[in-house]
Parts: sequence; C-alpha cells; structure tokens
Amino acid sequence: MRIGICSYSFHRTGAAGKMDIFSFIATSKEMGCTQLDPWNAHLSLAATGADVLAHGADPGKSTVEPPMDDAFLARVDAAAKAAGLPFGCIAVDGAHIFSADPAERAANRRRALRWIEIAARLGADSVRIDAGGTAELPAAMLADIAAGYKDVIAFARARGIQVVMENHWGSSNVPENVVRILDAVPGLGYLFDTHNWAEGRQQDGWRLTAGRATCTHIKTWRFDAQGNEVTVDLKPVFARLRDAGFRGPWGVESVPEDGDELTAARQTIALIRRLAGEGATSGKAAAGAKS
Repeated sequence: MRIGICSYSFHRTGAAGKMDIFSFIATSKEMGCTQLDPWNAHLSLAATGADVLAHGADPGKSTVEPPMDDAFLARVDAAAKAAGLPFGCIAVDGAHIFSADPAERAANRRRALRWIEIAARLGADSVRIDAGGTAELPAAMLADIAAGYKDVIAFARARGIQVVMENHWGSSNVPENVVRILDAVPGLGYLFDTHNWAEGRQQDGWRLTAGRATCTHIKTWRFDAQGNEVTVDLKPVFARLRDAGFRGPWGVESVPEDGDELTAARQTIALIRRLAGEGATSGKAAAGAKS
C-alpha cells in the first residue's frame, strides 16, 4: 500500500512554528508513510505562519510563491533521500487555471510552471493544480480550463510529471463538472478528495468520480474510541474505490476539530489501512473459497 500525508494536515502546527518541511519529512517517515505529499505552502520560503493559515482558508485567493533558491531545494531533496521517501503529489495552491483577470491568470501560469519545475527537481510523481472557475461552468469557461490544462500538461509531461486536478473549490466541487473537465482534457489525472463537494453533493461525487481517481485525499475530522471517523461513514467510498480497481496512493488529509494534528494523522493512517485492507482480506477469502 502506498500512503502519504498531505502536509496541509499539519497547517496549524506549521503556522505555529512547530513543523517545517524538514520535520514534515521526518514525521512522515516516523508514521510509516511510503511517500511525501507536501502542500506547497510548506515549500514556500515566502510563507509566514499567518500566510500559511490564509492560504489554507481560501485557496481561490492564494498566491503561494514558489522558492527560487536551488540550495534550499537541494536540502529538501537530500532530506527526503536520507529518509528513503520519494515525493508523490505536491498540492499546489495559487496556480489555478481559470481566472477572468488576465493578469491573475498570467501570474497563476507562471507559478504553475515553476511548481512543475520544482516537482521535477524533487523527483515527484505529480502536481495538483486546481481548475478555478465557478460552479456554473459555462461552455466558454470549460474551453478555457481545458486549454490551460493542456498547456501545463505538455510542460509537465516533458519533465516526467503528471498534472492532476482535485475536487476542491470553484468549478471543481460539483461532481458533473469534474467529469466534464476530465473528459475534456486527455492525460489529466484526478486527485479524489472524499469531502470537498458542494453542499449535499458528497454521495453524488463519490458515485460519479471515484472510478476516475488516480490518487486520493481521505478527509477526516473526528474519531471515536474505536478509531472510526464519526462525522461521515467512509466505508462506502472505500468500497467504491475497491470496486473501481483503485491502485493509486492513499493520501491523508486530516483536519481535526480538536486541533491535535499529529494524532489525527496517525488515526487516519490506521483507518485507511483498516478500511482499504478489509477489501483485500475479503477478496482473498473469496478467492480461497472458490479454489
């Protein structure tokens, strides 16, 4: 099983000055992860603690500036190699594809290309770049989003990086819009988040898009004494992913109500291992019964 923690799971810990990218790498190793999935605010040398909180609170207005210091990136790369953990998906805010403002769109594209270069420098598998736009997603907007994604995908492909979109905000928290965008952009991967859906659309999102997932964010908020997430029953979504033959990495994105981010990440890893493993166990038992 491939598993990583999106470092947004530690955004409050980081904003308080108690975790940087290097201690994130060490924490991921200690928790048994197989890859590193940093949120780009934790790779940005320009982001202060207050900035980290602001970027996380409103990704549609985020302007996370990528580092230009190659010596810093070399240190990050060396720390990851020392831990024996490859980079998986870098979740990029501040580089979304659609904006009605040409200047903002140009700035976003500049950041997107630089983050792709950084992903290649670190040997990452993929970068998450949001679609932007609005829930209505008129045809002209969809065409602009598709053209923008095709541009960054070509740039990324030449560097061995996959671009993935996420159901996140703007146009992409509407399940039908996710399907429309994915259908319009060959080669675009999909980071499936269990939670980020428009009000009342979570079950539709699971039904319509789980089968398109190339990687995941399993969102958790609160656990009971038995290690179950109590705000939402996640068993059905794990079943959908198994039925679709999902073989990609499992991503932790815990946002604990009590603020204990380290404990929540551990609990989410345990939950993923149990729920993802239940299908494998039952499958083996069924296969054994038939033989």
